[in-house]
Amino acid sequence: MKRLNLILALMFFFASLVHAQDAPPQAPPMAGPGAHAQMQGEHHQKMMEMHKQQMEAMQADVEKMKSSVAQMKADVAKMKNSDEKSRWQSNVEMWEIVVGHMDQMSKQMNSMGPHGMHGMGNGMMHDHNMGGPPPAPNVDKKPE
Repeated sequence: MKRLNLILALMFFFASLVHAQDAPPQAPPMAGPGAHAQMQGEHHQKMMEMHKQQMEAMQADVEKMKSSVAQMKADVAKMKNSDEKSRWQSNVEMWEIVVGHMDQMSKQMNSMGPHGMHGMGNGMMHDHNMGGPPPAPNVDKKPE
């Protein structure tokens, strides 16, 4: 008797599986003719807003970095020890290049809009000219 119950239970289980596989898929909630366009429009709006927020945050970071570099330059100008001053001047020059590059990339990305970065993949910080290094920004060097 236990075997019969087990067989019946297994048959019922397999029958319900087969029935579930044969059931037609349910339509998504927005199956109307304009639903796809509406979803695309909403996605586009979200992308635009996210891009705007990211660009504002990036520009705010660049401005903070410019301020920090300016403070570093002022501090270096006050240094008396020539070896220490030389080391810090090299540090300032490096940061001016980095901040200048970030500023340039920020402006480039802002002008592209949210969809302009798609073709760049994960290497969005690389130069577009054959994968080479980014051009150095014009940095006014003071004679030492």
